Amino acid sequence: MLINEITEKVIGFSIDIHRSLGPGLLESAYEECLTYELKNAGFKIERQKPMPLLYKDIKMDFGYRIDLLVENQVIVELKTVESFSKVHEAQILTYMKLSKVSTGLLINFNSVILKNGIRRFRF
Repeated sequence: MLINEITEKVIGFSIDIHRSLGPGLLESAYEECLTYELKNAGFKIERQKPMPLLYKDIKMDFGYRIDLLVENQVIVELKTVESFSKVHEAQILTYMKLSKVSTGLLINFNSVILKNGIRRFRF
């Protein structure tokens, strides 16, 4: 499946969930709903995927966790914050770099209009 098809589906399901539930819930609630929708659509999903981290001679089995990894091609980081900060953007870019996944979506379910709370990253 093409990257654009995956990101379109993730965004579409996210908008549907947001329209149904609205803002104000915990991140984990939106994560559960998005996982449900993506799995029902036949996507391969890894949720709260622990990722190894290597720094010099130190190897950590669980250096960080990716909220959702879709089809091993798209990292989805979910937030429920007032607005994105530079740290949120740096977080997803770091996750993409370390995991060698070239596409990421940062989605803030605490937005009044969800499309204003979505950022797509690619390198």
